[in-house]
Amino acid sequence: MRSLFSSPQFLGAAYGLAAAALFGISTPFAKLLLPKSGPLLIAGLLYLGAGLGLLAFELLILRRSRADPREARVRPSDRWLLGGIVLTGGILGPVCMLWGLQRLSAVLGSLLLNLEAPLTILLAVVFLREHMGRLEIAAAMLVFVGAAVLAYQPEDTRADPLGLLAIMAACLCWAVDNNLTQRVSLRDPVTVTQIKALGAGACTLSLAVITGQTLPRPSILIATFFLGLISYGVSLVLDTYALRLLGAAREAGFFATAPFMGAAAAIPILGERCGPREGLAAAVMAVGVLLLLREHHAHKHTHEEVEHDHAHRHEDHHKHEPDALDHVGETHAHLHWHLPLTHDHPHVSEAHHRHGHG
Repeated sequence: MRSLFSSPQFLGAAYGLAAAALFGISTPFAKLLLPKSGPLLIAGLLYLGAGLGLLAFELLILRRSRADPREARVRPSDRWLLGGIVLTGGILGPVCMLWGLQRLSAVLGSLLLNLEAPLTILLAVVFLREHMGRLEIAAAMLVFVGAAVLAYQPEDTRADPLGLLAIMAACLCWAVDNNLTQRVSLRDPVTVTQIKALGAGACTLSLAVITGQTLPRPSILIATFFLGLISYGVSLVLDTYALRLLGAAREAGFFATAPFMGAAAAIPILGERCGPREGLAAAVMAVGVLLLLREHHAHKHTHEEVEHDHAHRHEDHHKHEPDALDHVGETHAHLHWHLPLTHDHPHVSEAHHRHGHG
């Protein structure tokens, strides 16, 4: 039982579900804030609050760990990936979504936004060599169906072609963002999230100012910053850990539970009620999540030679020198070389296990 709870698959699922919960609760709180400011301004302030909050956390609390880092630092060679993350996830995605929602009904827009997870899986499996078995794909689809059931309402679903394309483009941008973030998830997640949040916040806030939106009163500003730190900053850090441990495809299945988390939070926050539709969505999602947790993938595989830098302990995948005696049982980060290794054990498609599956 202990090995189950400490396994990468279980820890990754826990991080992914926690990230979904923190992001999901932002929806009802954002509804309370939106009447005070425009959506573009709120989005910018949420990202900025996340970035500034994490920057303060690193300066005040993590500063002692710089001499002996437990996480790999971001390198200049990561700038293109990080630039792509800010561009797709922080700028193009929100702008396309807001533009599309102006041309579509809220019902249809909410349904279309569920395309992000399937597109994330498609890109991860087809282009980035991640592997998902048939049962795992079916389990992820159950979570998506649950999200769609939650979003659907028998109201106006009038479709505007440009609005449809804009929402689909937003989902594609976020799918690219998820896969790019997975590629840098071996770096310090706090630093990666800082860069993404500050870059996205500065750009989105600039767009809001250009379009004539003004800052809200100080109390709303502080509340928005705090919500951004929790629901965007901490959530994105946890999600980056999930991407590291699970890969982008499996992480998408767990993070897709965010709409249900938001609906559940809306009951005490906004006084909304839970009806049969919410119950059905919860049941479908629960089955999908349980199947994702139970899936067991193991076979004989070979690790190729590679040199990289990331947080690790000295175990089967990390038997190397130097300083092995100084870090026995401790998580640490340094540049190290993997020799070829062939073995058989349960695994998922994270950074060390991207290989062919015949």
